[in-house]
Amino acid sequence: MTTAAPASYSIPQKALHWLMALLILFNLIFSDVMKEVAEAYERGEVPSPEDLTFANIHAYAGIMVLCLGLLRLGLRLVKGAPAAPPEEPPVLRLAAKLAHGTFYALFFLLPLSGIGAYYFANETAGFVHGGPLKALMWLLIAVHILALLVHQFYWKTPVASRMSRD
Repeated sequence: MTTAAPASYSIPQKALHWLMALLILFNLIFSDVMKEVAEAYERGEVPSPEDLTFANIHAYAGIMVLCLGLLRLGLRLVKGAPAAPPEEPPVLRLAAKLAHGTFYALFFLLPLSGIGAYYFANETAGFVHGGPLKALMWLLIAVHILALLVHQFYWKTPVASRMSRD
């Protein structure tokens, strides 16, 4: 039995989207303290209490992203997602599916690599976390916003309202 795609995301899906967006942006913008803490340990020093507090906040926000990402994935599997507008060319529909799949992968890979780096002192995890995965998340956010703007102002589709209105 096939069910039709919903016209909009559910209220819990919207809430998770925006909460995760805030947590991810917070961690992307305020990540420098993690490097400072790691460098202090490498020098054989104890990081300042302030640096440790901010490092822990970064870690806890990342763990929240991991947990909320699991919840979000479950909701998406149960509730589904709206279909792409007909104005969107097929190749861009495929690109959107790949981008969303990559977002979901990053919701898990970034926190898990961060846990490996911070709690288990795994340097490879730290490199992957703060290097290619972080850069890929920034790139996807930029492409996501650009795609939204193209939908809104070029194709004039209601894509933005699917995540912003009831």
